[in-house]
Amino acid sequence: MIELLIAFGAGLISFLSPCVLPLIPGYISFISGQSLQEILKFKQVDFFPLVLFCLGFSTVFIILGASASYLGQTLLQNSDALRVIAGVIIIIFSLQLIGLINISYLNFEKRFEAKRSQNILFPYLIGLAFGFGWTPCIGPILGSILALASIEDTLSRAIILLGFYSLGLAIPFILSGYLIQKFLIFSKNFKKNINLISKIGGIILLITGILILTNQLQTIGFYILRFFPFMQNFG
Repeated sequence: MIELLIAFGAGLISFLSPCVLPLIPGYISFISGQSLQEILKFKQVDFFPLVLFCLGFSTVFIILGASASYLGQTLLQNSDALRVIAGVIIIIFSLQLIGLINISYLNFEKRFEAKRSQNILFPYLIGLAFGFGWTPCIGPILGSILALASIEDTLSRAIILLGFYSLGLAIPFILSGYLIQKFLIFSKNFKKNINLISKIGGIILLITGILILTNQLQTIGFYILRFFPFMQNFG
């Protein structure tokens, strides 16, 4: 299903964005309760807090997706009008991501300061805070996926869509903790390509917005399923 591929890819691009990738070691250290030196020395991380953290931000994204779907079905019964609005929103977000426009509101960033707690649910709460934080990089990407969720036929499909977006962000995050030494090397070498990845993500979202605007997204999905029939199981 083309929407799920887009959502998962958007989550991966969010992970690679300038506002997230450089902060990953700090997040892993803070959430796991281990200093980076300890992690590198013992070459292991407590994964349970990392999973709870991912569940935290996934909860936020899925709730936002469900809300977008509900509002879309409630406020606009005309599916064509909703599709056009969603397409325009995605195009605007993509142009912001590419750097062709600069809407100051989309550069709003909400940060949460928190002290380390021994509470077992602490990583989950930090994940919730991360999900609610509107960052310059994740904002346009997440907003585009929420716009896509608003035109899904059912609430469950919107929830699955945001679930795939969350997986695109969560899987590399957990792998980064597991392969922390390799991740630090990758992160250092990848920094020079961060802006390029953001622009590529913006171009993909721009194409997606145009396809939605012209009602051609399902046509692309048809051809993808034709060449990859196993993907029908995700529809």
